[in-house]
Amino acid sequence: MANKIDGHSDSASNGQHPGTLADEPEETQSGNDEFLATAATVGVVAVGALVFEAALIPGIILGVAAMVAPKVLPRAGAALNPLFKSTVRGAYLLSEKAREVAAEMQEQVHDIVAEVKSEGDRKAEPRQERAPNPPGL
Repeated sequence: MANKIDGHSDSASNGQHPGTLADEPEETQSGNDEFLATAATVGVVAVGALVFEAALIPGIILGVAAMVAPKVLPRAGAALNPLFKSTVRGAYLLSEKAREVAAEMQEQVHDIVAEVKSEGDRKAEPRQERAPNPPGL
């Protein structure tokens, strides 16, 4: 039997630690309970929509997605950040390699153009014809 003195109960008689209230519920896994309650509610609404009007199902799916998105997107963003970084890094390296290849191709084209031009200049030079040998030599 608990003796009340000045509004406090005797903790030794009820087996509780001092400072805890007997009416406090134990901590439960509210995340799982909340998820189950939400899933049950969505299920009931989906069945009701299916019974009355099947055209409402896409709207319900969008509503559920909008409800779940704030909880899922931060985790998904954190998980996708390394993938995004590696994709950007790869694109940057690819663009650098493409620039190198383009510069090499441009240099080769300039070399070929210079060769063709020098060959054309050689052909365009007038040939010095040899003078006919004077008779008697």
